[in-house]
Amino acid sequence: MNLKIPKLPLSLLLYPLLFLSLLLLLLHLRPPSPPAAAAATTSDLLKIRPGYDNYSSYIERQLNKTLNPRLRQIWTTRDWDRKVRVFASFFSSLKDKNLITNTSKSLCIGARVGQEVAALRQIGVRDSIGLDLVPHLPYVIEGDFHLQPFDDERFDFEFSNVFDHALYPERFVGEIERTLKKGGVCVLHVSVKRGTDKYSANDLYSVEPLVALFKRSKVVRVRSIDGFGLDTEVVFRKEK
Repeated sequence: MNLKIPKLPLSLLLYPLLFLSLLLLLLHLRPPSPPAAAAATTSDLLKIRPGYDNYSSYIERQLNKTLNPRLRQIWTTRDWDRKVRVFASFFSSLKDKNLITNTSKSLCIGARVGQEVAALRQIGVRDSIGLDLVPHLPYVIEGDFHLQPFDDERFDFEFSNVFDHALYPERFVGEIERTLKKGGVCVLHVSVKRGTDKYSANDLYSVEPLVALFKRSKVVRVRSIDGFGLDTEVVFRKEK
């Protein structure tokens, strides 16, 4: 008995190929997602806040703050001089310890409108730029700190006071270590003694889990600070 297999219309034959092509395209274009190990970074001392169904919802929430017209007005007017002055004091302390020099190529991560960049340039570190979801030229260019738009080993110095906004802390730190030169310095201002704001994506209760995220760097110093709601400064140096 000969079994005849009916010929399917060409359009039906193409559907699986079309579906596969779209799937591959979406996988290629999707925003950063955590590597398998990133989920394991959550502990009693570093907790990821619930409520983010996907990466797009996280980005949307962060933009709600960054694009808030009232906040941007405050950041660029009455807050500007005060924050530049305080950041300049922090960075001058780092210069006194030879942790940063005038020739350091520097990046400020999550810089919003760029007060920290202005402060670095003010104390003589001219080759400085900021990174944020929303650009604010000439101080800040557009980029996602979970996937920095820079080549490997680009910077001598990286600073951030937005670790609490990282949905994927392991990727946040991994990108710092990727773009930091060997022997380069990273300074993070974090809060371990008090709560952060409603836009934070994680809560840190000790510097221990933060230090554990750095795989290629050593702690240089840890000290208490008073920095816009953040209470602890942690300084790392990438191993040569």
